[in-house]
Amino acid sequence: MNWDQIKGKWMQFKGKAKEQWGDLTDDDLDRIEGNRDQLAGRIQERYGIVKEEAERQIDDWSRSLT
Repeated sequence: MNWDQIKGKWMQFKGKAKEQWGDLTDDDLDRIEGNRDQLAGRIQERYGIVKEEAERQIDDWSRSLT
């Protein structure tokens, strides 16, 4: 699934993002509003990982949505 589709349906995918990254708060997910860069930044912050790892996790997650 491409990121434009995810962003457009963010309200539907917030729950799946919460399942994947349980340390993200509902407030985090509301503020992200489907923005991939913001999601990567929040994942980095909450999990203490580098940007490349956060991007890899997002790629894996977005592929699993199809």
